[in-house]
Amino acid sequence: MTRTAKIPFLDLVTPHQELKAELLEVVEKALGNAGFIGGPMVEDFEREFAKFCDTRYCVAVNSGTDALRFAFMAADIKPGEIIVTVPHTFIATTEAISQVGAHIAFVDIDEQTYTMDPEKLRDYLDNRCTLDPASGKLREKASNRAVSAIVPVHLYGQTADMDPILELADKYGLAVIEDACQAHGAEYFSRKDGQWKKAGTMGRAAAFSFYPGKNLGACGEAGAINTDDEEMAKRMKMIRDHGQAKKYYHDIEGYNGRLDAIQAGWLSVKLRHLSNWNKARRDLAHGYHELLAEAKDSVAIPVEAPWTKGVYHLYVIRVQDREALQSALAEAGISTGIHYPIPLHLQKAYAHLGFKKGDFPVTERVASEIVSLPMFPQLQQEQLREVAKRVKEFVSSHVS
Repeated sequence: MTRTAKIPFLDLVTPHQELKAELLEVVEKALGNAGFIGGPMVEDFEREFAKFCDTRYCVAVNSGTDALRFAFMAADIKPGEIIVTVPHTFIATTEAISQVGAHIAFVDIDEQTYTMDPEKLRDYLDNRCTLDPASGKLREKASNRAVSAIVPVHLYGQTADMDPILELADKYGLAVIEDACQAHGAEYFSRKDGQWKKAGTMGRAAAFSFYPGKNLGACGEAGAINTDDEEMAKRMKMIRDHGQAKKYYHDIEGYNGRLDAIQAGWLSVKLRHLSNWNKARRDLAHGYHELLAEAKDSVAIPVEAPWTKGVYHLYVIRVQDREALQSALAEAGISTGIHYPIPLHLQKAYAHLGFKKGDFPVTERVASEIVSLPMFPQLQQEQLREVAKRVKEFVSSHVS
């Protein structure tokens, strides 16, 4: 490849050109029946995505953020209660917590998987909280607030280690809401149950995002909540539609969080290709693994734990001087990303929470070193080899 060659971080043009005829059929159908909000196309997608994820119900909404927020509301999280999550995630995870009036508690991540460290969670629940004998509720000692839920984030297409998280949740009577916004089709092997499970099937509910760059992406904003809990599903359907049990009958005060029918139709078209796209991502990731193996002393490649089958929403490596690496790759026409450069506990938006540098050292260390390489199903093998070659050239020239 020449220096003028461009390798994008993500290609959203090619798949839409390949599916153009099917996508336009969805638009023509909506124009023909004027079914723009809700209706059969939304219901069809909900049924199809629930089946894909091995859950009983899917409630389509207008974003992954609303998916999390509505799941918290349907799980009856009360204002002032604590929801525990990780500081290494997109801010939507914690925005949804704050927006329901709950309080954020962080636990650090595992340095290999970048997902919630079950032992850090255990330490927080066992040592920084106490059971209230009167109510039977777990309370954080420092604030005396009740702890109500845990949000493990399945990050970069890899699942969190759910068995110990669920065990702790059962021990203390906490709801588990999975943030599966980056994990469409990822799988987890439950050692406890001796079987593989899809991301989004293990907690009381799970939130998915269909932002355009996701493994299953809409052509705009979209999200969904999956659950096996019929009452939660009913409540979330009301919450997304102004609290209506039926038109103009408002059982609760809700939100305008509905999914457009055209987006649902497009997602149904793309869902038929998702398994193949995920397989292509896994194959590409394994190609990166092999090509970068010889630079393992300078480049930390993603670790796929034996209990997960990742779908590689992102391919994230770690290097010591990532800004210099990004510059070198940009010079070679290769686009990269950083997910995420500033941990949530150090963001200005959360300065009022009083966290400081050093509070979550693993997250802080990881956040200073991560770089996301090009990863999308249409990435060509020669492009993959070029990216890996440039990364290796960079680290070899920077070895002290």
